[in-house]
Amino acid sequence: MEYDTKGKVLKKAVVWKDLYFYRKADAIYQLTVEFCHRFLPPYGDRTVDQMVQAARSGKQNIVEGSEDGQTSSEMEIKLLNVARGSLQELRSDYQDYINTRHLSLWSSKNERQRRLREFCHTHNDFSDYAPLIAKMNDEEMANLLLTLCHQTDKMMCAYIEKLEHRFVTEGGIKERMYAARTGYRQQVDARLKSLEAENQHLKAENAELRKRLQEALRGPRKT
Repeated sequence: MEYDTKGKVLKKAVVWKDLYFYRKADAIYQLTVEFCHRFLPPYGDRTVDQMVQAARSGKQNIVEGSEDGQTSSEMEIKLLNVARGSLQELRSDYQDYINTRHLSLWSSKNERQRRLREFCHTHNDFSDYAPLIAKMNDEEMANLLLTLCHQTDKMMCAYIEKLEHRFVTEGGIKERMYAARTGYRQQVDARLKSLEAENQHLKAENAELRKRLQEALRGPRKT
């Protein structure tokens, strides 16, 4: 017997390296390392460790969430929200840096901010920003990273919303396993009923053939 095996228990694996918000998060991490190296003291300032760790946590929890997502939608959503929290913490650090040094936080109406926003929107990888690092001062680089953090957060929010909708409609792995088992049993039951009906039909045909054979063996009736 052959059964339909289309029901899937494990979700299709997500290639996290291809996710735009992962690529941006990785760029944020590498840019943060460069920012701290250039503009913060190498020793005696805990801010450096906090910022680098927050940036690393952002990208690493995306990786772990995507890997775990194949078997646990709940864990995927949880870890992606942890990643969001880390990047929000990092964003606060950059805002504090700007405020405490009396630098300018570029508003949405600022022409430089508009150009920066458009550039960040279409560039996701660290290699896109690496040639610019040496040319940027701390104010420019802090505003760049704030823009990247904001865009990455918006992308992750949209992605998490889709995951939550899928979880509500399809359930987690337990629900998918139950659906797969139920579907398999239903197919087996349907096949058995079909075979039973076919068997009854064959029995009826066989009985009719025996009857005809017996009548043939008895020969024609004498008048």
